[in-house]
Amino acid sequence: MIPVYMRAAYEAVMNEYETALARAGRHDKPLLLAAVKYARDEELTALQELGVAAVGENRVQQWQAHKPLLRPDLPVHFIGSLQKNKVKYIAGEIAVIHSVDSVPLAAEIERQAAAHDRVLPVLIEINSAGEESKSGVLPREARPLLEALLTMPHVAPRGLMTMGPRDLDEAGYRRLFAGVRELAADLWRGVGLAEKPLLSMGMSDSMTAGVLEGADILRVGRRFFAGRPDGNT
Repeated sequence: MIPVYMRAAYEAVMNEYETALARAGRHDKPLLLAAVKYARDEELTALQELGVAAVGENRVQQWQAHKPLLRPDLPVHFIGSLQKNKVKYIAGEIAVIHSVDSVPLAAEIERQAAAHDRVLPVLIEINSAGEESKSGVLPREARPLLEALLTMPHVAPRGLMTMGPRDLDEAGYRRLFAGVRELAADLWRGVGLAEKPLLSMGMSDSMTAGVLEGADILRVGRRFFAGRPDGNT
């Protein structure tokens, strides 16, 4: 049974999503990724019943606890900071890693993906606002990391991910995301990649800005749990 507050929250998110698509004049459908860092077990079940297409996990241990509750066919993206010693636990099953921010981490992903005989899609995490508290590489550091990834046969760089501060207005988020979009285009063109880079940008407070600036993946978390009876989100 889907809790009333979750149905209402899901409908609110979807209404904003559809409105943003209309504003942007977009006919494609960015992937709406349910970030489940703060999801309770019953909420994780409800999200699947509501029809989310994929979930995003921030912590390896939490993902392992969630696995029994997730449909086997539901794609799981890893969206949190990732330590090298944790890669071995996710390399065989995770659909995409969004948070590659160093060559040593990439090398460990390569090693573990090779052990599973798979090519693992990854995104380079960009610290687009230069925040000291955030992980990710600065824009000027992205090309050397991309070039290193291209030497790894079991790692497939697919695009960029960014977060951004939580206190920006829509215009501020749009400027930040536009910069990341332009950076991705320059990087892919600069190394001769013909495939359009994917952009993972836009969260609970910046989903509309993400849609307007061309995001391919939106990572929405606490908005899905707004209205909990105990008020904790």
